Parts: sequence; C-alpha cells; structure tokens
Amino acid sequence: MRLVLGTANEGKIAEFRAALEPLGLELLSAGRLGVPPPPEETGATFAENALLKARHYFGATGIASLADDSGLMVDALEGRPGVHSARYAPTDRERISRLLEELHGIPESGRSARFVCALCLLAPGSRIEVEGEVEGTILEAPRGEGGFGYDPIFYYPPLGKTFAELSRKEKNRVSHRARALDRLRNQVTRPSRP
Repeated sequence: MRLVLGTANEGKIAEFRAALEPLGLELLSAGRLGVPPPPEETGATFAENALLKARHYFGATGIASLADDSGLMVDALEGRPGVHSARYAPTDRERISRLLEELHGIPESGRSARFVCALCLLAPGSRIEVEGEVEGTILEAPRGEGGFGYDPIFYYPPLGKTFAELSRKEKNRVSHRARALDRLRNQVTRPSRP
C-alpha cells in the first residue's frame, strides 16, 4: 500500500518513517510528488486541521494520505499557542522566544504544558482519526540540540530531559506523535502484497 505523507517537515517525516515503514507501507513525500501545500489551517482543533490537510493530499493524488496537526498547549496561557503553534512567530527560535516572554515570572509549578498530535489517514472508503498527547513543563531557557519546534523548552519529567535532549529513539517512543502513531498502527492492518 502506498501512503502520501502530508508534510514538508523533515522531523515529522523521519518520525512517520520510523513508525510506519515496518508495516510494509511505501511512504511517499507530498513534496516529492509535487503536491502544492495545503490551504490555510482554519480548523478550531488539531483534528479539524489534520482532516483538512489529509483531504487536500488525498484529493490531489488519489493515494491514501496521512496528515497531522500538532502543537503545544500551555496551561498558564489558556492553551496557547495551540493550533497556532507553527504560526506563533516566523521561526522556531522566535516562537520559543515569544513563548518564554509570555511565561516570564511564572514559577515552574505553573508552567505545565502538553504536546498534542492529531493524525488523519484518508484512503478510498475509509478515514481513521487518532490523537496522542504527552505532558511536560516549559523551562525558562532552551536545552539540547536535537528535535525541532518547541522541543528545547519542553521538559519531560519521566526521562529528566527536554525533547531536544532525547535521542531520536527515545523521542519516537514517548512523544505525542509516537503515541498517536501507536494508535494509528493499532487500527491499520498489515496490507497484503499483490
């Protein structure tokens, strides 16, 4: 079975590949297929945006398509940046800076947050939607060189590290995307080969 990965984010593509290639799926990059980017994310939830993107890629290719929407929800900021996580500022560094400025003066006990990932898989005659979450705390300064997005300030207490300090293997085991992909794998049967 061929599956279009509806993202241009190389970090997400690597996580999708690690989780889905063992199922025997032929994973195709939407960018390499020449599919234009999806329309603006206008959904009020991660799930609505994932569905919007999956419909775009499936409609453009006619091939089963997997899209996600994910982001960071900070309790002290009433869930912001939420569905606007990727558009909170122009670059990862600026997004982190803005978030830390908004949290200035808030003690560690009030900096709880969660990463959320919604996945939508559209195929002829079927639609699968799942979500995954991981709880953590926002640090006062970035730590670590790995990952992407808000990973350097998202501290994961069970491992005592930020997501940017985790190895790829560790992150692929505990992240919000990993949890959503686990749920997706549980709903997808191994495709038979012709």
